[in-house]
Amino acid sequence: MMARAEELSTASSGNTLAKILLGQLIVSAVLAMLFWGISGRIAGYSVLLGGLTCVVPNAFLALRLVAPRRDAGARGLVRAAYIGEIGKIALTVLMFSLVFTLVRPLAVGALFTGFIAATLVTFSGLLMRDREDTRDESKSDGG
Repeated sequence: MMARAEELSTASSGNTLAKILLGQLIVSAVLAMLFWGISGRIAGYSVLLGGLTCVVPNAFLALRLVAPRRDAGARGLVRAAYIGEIGKIALTVLMFSLVFTLVRPLAVGALFTGFIAATLVTFSGLLMRDREDTRDESKSDGG
């Protein structure tokens, strides 16, 4: 019974993470098209690169959190979260370094706009999940 509940929790977490990552990709692509149309090609691909600089490391962290572990308990989850977060930070630094050294010309403001917009999707996705959890709890309480 407990294993089934843990499977459902992991599936629910994976579903939320997938929705957040998809939302980040969509926001990045739409924002890139808007910037491309308004400010030109350089701003468009700069926004897209900023969004990807957020999405790729977040995908690494998400995979670390939902991947099966030998230790399925809290200790294993915390360890996966630490490794995932360190990897996420390293990937973010690496991606920004690559973009700044390899991409010319680059619209730096647009790059950071894409990064920040994709990051904000993470927070909004988690807030929506909390609202759904609260709503589900009130339904199960009979209210």
